[in-house]
Parts: sequence; C-alpha cells; structure tokens
Amino acid sequence: MLRWLIRLVGTLIVVVILAVGALFLMPVDRIANIAADQIRSATGREVVIGGDVSLSLWPTLGASLGSLSVANAPWSQQGPMLEAKDVDVGIDAAALLSGTVKIKHISAASPVVRLQTRADGSASWDFSTGDAASGTPSTTSPTSSSSGLPAGFSLDKFEVSDATFIYEAEGAAPISYTGTDLSLKLPDPTGQLSFEAVVHPAASPVSITGTVDTIAEFLEGEVRNVDVSASTSSSTVSLSGRAGVSGDIAGRLSVKTSSTDDLMASFGLDALDLPAGLGRALSLDADMTFTSGTQVALRGLSADLGAGNTLAGDVDIVLSDVPQVTANLQTGAFDLSMLTADDGTSEAAGTGWSSDPIDASGLAAFNGDIALSAGSLDLGMMTLGATRMAIRNDRSRMVVDLSEVQAYSGTIAGEFVMNNRSGLSVGGNLTMTNLQVEGLLRDFAEISSISGLATSNISFLGVGQSLDQIMRSLRGQGAMSLAKGRIQGFNLDQLMRTGKLQGGTTVFNELNATFTLDQGNMINTDLFATLEDFEATGEGRIGLGAQDIDYLFTPKALRINKAQGGLAIPVSLTGPWSDVKIRPDLKAALDLNLDAEKERLERKLKEEAAQKEQELKDKLDREKEEAEARLRAREAELKQKLQAEAAEKLKLQSAEDDLKKQLEDKAGSALRKLFD
Repeated sequence: MLRWLIRLVGTLIVVVILAVGALFLMPVDRIANIAADQIRSATGREVVIGGDVSLSLWPTLGASLGSLSVANAPWSQQGPMLEAKDVDVGIDAAALLSGTVKIKHISAASPVVRLQTRADGSASWDFSTGDAASGTPSTTSPTSSSSGLPAGFSLDKFEVSDATFIYEAEGAAPISYTGTDLSLKLPDPTGQLSFEAVVHPAASPVSITGTVDTIAEFLEGEVRNVDVSASTSSSTVSLSGRAGVSGDIAGRLSVKTSSTDDLMASFGLDALDLPAGLGRALSLDADMTFTSGTQVALRGLSADLGAGNTLAGDVDIVLSDVPQVTANLQTGAFDLSMLTADDGTSEAAGTGWSSDPIDASGLAAFNGDIALSAGSLDLGMMTLGATRMAIRNDRSRMVVDLSEVQAYSGTIAGEFVMNNRSGLSVGGNLTMTNLQVEGLLRDFAEISSISGLATSNISFLGVGQSLDQIMRSLRGQGAMSLAKGRIQGFNLDQLMRTGKLQGGTTVFNELNATFTLDQGNMINTDLFATLEDFEATGEGRIGLGAQDIDYLFTPKALRINKAQGGLAIPVSLTGPWSDVKIRPDLKAALDLNLDAEKERLERKLKEEAAQKEQELKDKLDREKEEAEARLRAREAELKQKLQAEAAEKLKLQSAEDDLKKQLEDKAGSALRKLFD
C-alpha cells in the first residue's frame, strides 16, 4: 500500500509539471483531464477529478483539485478506493528550474480510503495488473525511478486531515478508522521517510510516529531499517528493527502500559479485564519476527505483569480466528492469589464455597502448548514451591500435566483437566507424596488439629458453573496413608483412662484409609491407625461440598483391660469445618465394650463347653478302653481255662487209651493161652 501511495504522489507531481507546461496553451479543465489520465495510467483504475481546478505559478508551482476519486478493484463492491476533496499540490518553482523536484506540500481534506482483501490473497490496492477498460498501469514514467519516485525527488510535507480508512477482509466484519491525520516527510530520497499520524480507532486518539530508512530501496523490495512508535494517554508500543514492503518485520518490540484495558480500548478492541498482577499494567520487551501475515515469534521475551510477577521465555503465535500458541516460559515467585481472593460477594470463609459463576470462556481464546516452570506459585488458598508443568489447550479443553510440584514439603504429580466444551467440568488424577498434612488441611478446610506426612492418590471429576456446584458434585476414589502424625485437641491416653476429654495431644505412628467420592462427600469405612499402646479404626463422611464432617474415630487401649482385649472409646467428629466438635461417645463406648464382653463370655462359654465335651469324650474313651481291656483279659482267662480243660481231656483220653490197650493186651494173652 505504501508503494501505491508513493506512486500516486509521483503521479500528482507529473501532473503539476505538465500543467505548468500547458498553463498558457490549454484551459484548466483540460489540464484536469490530463491529470486524471496520468493517475489512471499509473493505477489502472478509473479516475474522476471534479470541482474547481486552479493553478499557481510562483514561488510555489501548484495545483488545487476540488475532488479526486480513484476506483476500487473490479471485484470490489465497496465503492471507490480513494475519495478526497480539496487536494492541493505545491512544488518549489525555483528548484524545478534547476531540475530538482522539491515538493513543498501535498494535502487533502477528509479523504476516504477503502481497502479490501480476498481469501485468495488478492488485495484491492494491488495495481500490478489493470482492467481492460482502464488499460495496464505503468510502473514507471520518464521522469521517475524504478521505485516510482521522480528524479531528484524530495518531500517537505504530505498531509491528510480527517481521513477515514475502511478495511475489509473477506468473511470478516469491516474495520473502520475515522478522524485520522497523517503527515509524511521525505527531504532526501536516499535518506529516511518520517511520518506522523493521529488515528481514532475509538474515543481516545492514538499517536503514531516512525521512520523508514532509504525509502526508494524499501519500495524496490529491499529490507530496510524501520522504527515505529504508537502512544496513547496510558501506553506506548514501539518496534525498532527491519522490514520489507511485503509486510515481514523483525525487530525489538516494547510495550509499556499502565492500563491494558485502556490500550485495547484505544484500538477499538474489547477490554481484557485482567487482574492486577496478570497484565492489568504491563511492561514487555522481546525480539519479534512477523512473517506471512499470520506468524509471530517472540524470542527473549521479558514481561513484567505487575505485583512482582514476571515472565521470560519464547512464544510462537499463529494468528487465526483462534490463535495457535506455543510457548516455553519461566518465572520466579508468581502470585496468583488474586484469582481466589474474596471480592466481598462470596460467603464467609468456612461456611461454604463461592457460588459466583466461573467464567471459563478464556479457554476458547487460544489453542496450543505452553511449558511453564516457576520458582513458586501463590494460589491464595495454597502455596506451591518449585513447579514444572505443561499446559495443552484444545478447543476449550485444557490439560495441565504436573511434571513435578513442590508443596507442603512434599511433591504433587499427575494431571488436572478443565473442560468447557459443553459446560464446565474439572477432573484429574493426582499423586501426593510426603505432604505435611497440617498446612494442607489448614489451607483447604481450616482444620489445624491434624499433622503428619501424607501420601495419597486420587482421581476425581466435578461438574458445575461455580466452585460450590463443582465441590458438591465431586465423584471419584482414592487412598491415603499418614505417618508420624499428631491430633491436637484431645489426649487419647487420658481419655481412655478417665473417659474425659480435656484437650492435649495424641501421637500416632501410621494411619491408612481408602475412600470414595460421591456427590461431594468423601466416604471412608476402613481407616486403621496404630499408636503407642493403642490402635484405632474409623468410618464416616467428610462433606467436601457442604464443608462439614460426620465421622466416628474409635481408639482402643491395648494395655487396659487386657483380659477383655483392650478398652475402646469412640470419638465423634461432627459439625462444620470451621467449628468441628470432638466428643467421646460414652454410650457407644459402653455398648461397644459390653458387646466385647458379651463376645468374650460367649467365647469363654464355647471354650468351656468344648472343654467339657472333650473331657467327657476322653472319659468315655478311657472307660471304653478299660472295658475292652477287661474283655480281652476275660477272653485270655477263658482261653487259658479251655486250653487247660483240653489238655486234661487229652490226658484222660491218653489214660483211657492206655487202659484200653492194657485190657486188650491182657485179653489177647488169655486167648493165646487157651489155644496153646
């Protein structure tokens, strides 16, 4: 566009020179037609000069045009690209006689410039080709250099007042700046072009000043030094570096503002409403590179966001409807307490979470990846130590990967998610190792009566448009172990010995528990703790949403009433977090210990019954064995007797046989004697 502006200036100069030569040969309206033809030839666009046309000869050679109109690109529907009235051109007549074109002034009142771009990249101010009706524009003239500047050209002053600039990109709403004043100076074509402008994008004016080194070479496409500064009543934005006519820029960017909202408003943009300490006041310096019209790279960035908050690092941005951001940032002690500070509209601390709506629309402001390391983070309700995290944001879903977070003398690692695609939800999976639980409970629940080293893992999800809704909707699960801890508020040993709660401290060695989250309530049924000469169990509910507790902690003294397995006295913890009541439940203790005694007696009776049953069984076994022994003895005795009787019978049988034999022998002897 700047190339076109310089070419137009050169054409006007040629018009004036031609007008002087024809001053006495033709009428003024004919000179105006020649001027229109020259501009038409330079731009390839239809040109209309109207109103009164007048000429001056000495000491300033000049021409005044009542009005000037230059047509827009054939495809544009906006109307003329340039409309101006009271156009005045003045040339040093004495310098012209020596062959030097020294412009005293060029001015125009209330010009309207309409610029337009299409999606294919074509621009309405591109005069590289002309239409058939207008002819092809000439890039040079006999008296001009290849840059479009006449030989020996210099410009004392180029001024427009009350100008209107209208820019429209295809598919986007038009941008309009009115009431713009512009001044250009080019005393030497081999030197610097300087410019000053006052624009009114909004109610407050913006002053812009700058220089371009060696404008002729710049217009030929060479990269030259540029310095630009824009200032408002509260802000200054400056760039010092190098640039090309294509729009690519590289240089040192500096932004100083006492009010970011005022700066945005000065350029007609919506206020960011940033908190103090997060850019409400801003001082930023960086090496900036702007290429291809959409890509911004910031290197060596150093930003002071106010309230002692600073950032350093590198940032890459691809400009689009939703900017794509890639950044690697570092900071020292960073204060974010303003994000959780009570503004006076929330409920009192300890009586409920804030019901103020959470505006998570900022999640849609960009997509990208940001790596952040911090010396410490003050979150208001808690303070983190050295922190390393990676932030990934994609279509209103931000995932914060906590590589390592130092907190409460321990570490936190895991993942935290905020999703605002269809209503706000938060969730995560976190592992906490060796955290000092006293500080953690004090910051989150205003409970300072429990201390110790906690190790825990938790997965959770909450949904809602306020912190209160999210906390009351939490669901998930987790586990916790607590070592080397203390419970302030009661002396367990004294409680177990006297049944009275009179304050003091209870020390425990280890505590373990698992829990579930349901509708904002943490439910636990398996707490188990070991203490010196004690052990304890617990079960109940901790209301994360309602900020209350209803929990029964049951310690048992192992050395007291050993025969009955120890003495147990349950302790109830009830009420809001801000005023937890710790009371021994003596009725429950009586019931519990009576139940224990009943169980002991039942166990003893069962043992005695079993013993009696065993003794009776043993007696029966002994009597059985004795009867069996007597039976075996009787059997042996009878057997012996039978054996004796059998032996006697055999003896008698033997005697009978002997006698019978003797008789037979005698009878035989007698018979033999008869026959002898």
